Amino acid sequence: MTRSGGTGEQGGALTVWPLRGIPEVRTGDDLAGLLTRALVGTGPGGLRDGDVVVVSSKVVSKAQGLRAAADTRAAVVLAQARRVVAERLGASGLTRVVESLAGPVLAAAGVDASNVGDAAGAENTVLLLPRDPDAAARELRAQLLHRHPHVRDLGVIVSDTAGRPWRVGQTDFALGAAGVVVLDDLRGAVDADGRTLAVTARAVGDEIAAAADLVKGKAAGVPAALVRGLAHLVRPTGPPDLEGTPGAGAASLVRTGPGDWFAYGHMEAVRAALGVLPGTPEAVRVGVPAAGDEPPEDVLVRAVAVAGLREGLPVPPPSHPRARLVGAGVDLSTVRADVVQAGVRLGAADPVVLGAAAARLVAALRGEGWEATVAAPTDPGSALVVVL
Repeated sequence: MTRSGGTGEQGGALTVWPLRGIPEVRTGDDLAGLLTRALVGTGPGGLRDGDVVVVSSKVVSKAQGLRAAADTRAAVVLAQARRVVAERLGASGLTRVVESLAGPVLAAAGVDASNVGDAAGAENTVLLLPRDPDAAARELRAQLLHRHPHVRDLGVIVSDTAGRPWRVGQTDFALGAAGVVVLDDLRGAVDADGRTLAVTARAVGDEIAAAADLVKGKAAGVPAALVRGLAHLVRPTGPPDLEGTPGAGAASLVRTGPGDWFAYGHMEAVRAALGVLPGTPEAVRVGVPAAGDEPPEDVLVRAVAVAGLREGLPVPPPSHPRARLVGAGVDLSTVRADVVQAGVRLGAADPVVLGAAAARLVAALRGEGWEATVAAPTDPGSALVVVL
């Protein structure tokens, strides 16, 4: 879509119907057929041109048989992740926020243990997201159009649920989309005061998914909804190459690359700069921050480990990020680090090694949200990193 001032937004009424009567979906089920029967039996009375069908990703995953054993969930989350953004220890164990293979940044890569269904053995499984949600939306749209030959223009959104940075609670968003505009780019248009809009681009795909969730709910067993009144956002059926055009689906809403200002959590950014990448065995070995309050001594010990000063940690190879940051020839394994009441007392015969160790420890502590400084040495070959 070009920057031509949006899609011609209409101010008419919007109607959203829950599609009731859809049975428990199992592997291999004809999801389009189940939706068609639900459409006939509820308020909308079938599909019309310009309608948008919103379907929970859970039923798409169930129909595709995307399951894994529940007792392998931690490994499954990492297998479903392109990279780990943040990780915290909580009462229920280790939680990771990751950039999922499905596209968006999600807690646990969207791997879900709720509403997994009543099929034999389902209670011991978790559901995975479709690897290509836009392709799943395109396929479902094609099947629905085949069953409704009188309909030419139809949008399909595969929705999922996620939390949002800086906001409490979760909301539904467009995980996959086909046949419907997901980003209404208003840049270049003018506002009510005649000023040119410079940054406004409405994520209408997410807004549609959230509106549908208001009638679907999370515990009512209603996995789909029909939205009517958005014909101006539904594009005509096009050839296969148009349907597969990059950026045409919900993948275009995922912010990546230089535009991603928050590629890591604030603690993970510091830890990664010190060579401890989130989601790695080393991150677990040195200790993962807790989601809540921790004893101060635990934080101090972890900061020492993150700084690379804990006794027993292997010296990183020259290609390791930690080695590059410290500099060639600086061997931190020779540093003595003792947690004391005032902070951490460091000792090393080489003043260069001692200075590098102190600087890294101050950085590690500040990454934990603690202010720290290096006190004047009490004797040659020692330094005290004081927590303020």
